[in-house]
Amino acid sequence: MKITLLAIGKTDNKNLETLIKMYSNRLGHYVPFSLEVIPDIKKAKNLSEAQQKQLEGVEILKRTQTSDHLILLDEKGKTYTSESFATFLQKKMNGGLKNLIFVIGGPYGFSPELYERTQGKVSLSSMTFSHQMVRLFVVEQLYRGFTILRNEPYHHR
Repeated sequence: MKITLLAIGKTDNKNLETLIKMYSNRLGHYVPFSLEVIPDIKKAKNLSEAQQKQLEGVEILKRTQTSDHLILLDEKGKTYTSESFATFLQKKMNGGLKNLIFVIGGPYGFSPELYERTQGKVSLSSMTFSHQMVRLFVVEQLYRGFTILRNEPYHHR
């Protein structure tokens, strides 16, 4: 199984970039992983929220295949403990899934088309985090999930 993280907009914080890269490299020891950044929509200030979500949705869908398993990182999604998230990953691998794609949307969320296309939604917390920090949290939790599955000492129970 290959895991991709799609995210709208670049990270402008070098410290976050360094940590994201560190966990991405660690995760690469367990599973093929890539982080793909979709550029911010140009002239977004002239667009309504719905228009911005629509255009971002088009860009996200351009990067997916119908066979990909799409998971949106959404505040209304299912919450997991680290252990239950590891179990979620294991089930996806056992199911023979080829591509698992997690998506971090723009500031206003996702278009209706993306909600129709998704196979699930995951919430990291009831709290709101910057989209830049969410990238780090997702990559770290993916890494943590694989260390849990391998009974490695990174995660303390």
